[in-house]
Amino acid sequence: MRTPYEVAAAVTDPEMPMLTLDDLGVLRDVADDGDSVVVTITPTYSGCPAVAAMRDDLVRVLDEEGFDDVRVEVVLAPAWSSDWISARGRRALAAHGLSAPGPAPRRDGPVTLALTPTRRDVRCPRCHSSEVAVTSEFGPTPCTALYRCATCLEPFEHVKEI
Repeated sequence: MRTPYEVAAAVTDPEMPMLTLDDLGVLRDVADDGDSVVVTITPTYSGCPAVAAMRDDLVRVLDEEGFDDVRVEVVLAPAWSSDWISARGRRALAAHGLSAPGPAPRRDGPVTLALTPTRRDVRCPRCHSSEVAVTSEFGPTPCTALYRCATCLEPFEHVKEI
């Protein structure tokens, strides 16, 4: 039988299913006292619409593995950082045509929301060119921005540095 951590670590992100919650850095802790399992997650941002799906998926898979009393706690501090994405997660993003984030900006205090395009050190995940341009700060998920490569002309998503 797998441990509760092993089970929880294999749950995939509902918005980026090529990543597990563990590889995304959202899975923070799994405590098992023998009677109950408490899973702690930190969403990529406080208003993340995928939190309910993450919670439901965690409870469902742990229940299917025989863990009956499962509770998922959402913790917002410390705030999630894109630096928490594992090396395996970064490789999975690239393998699926998404540009992985670079180092997160260091800030004291809250992260501000900018509605204007931000210049990032981004390379095309297909041809690796740095000749890219942002087309939209908001991609299919709030955690991604849309870019277009000037070399191969392909559009792609970039996971934002947070």
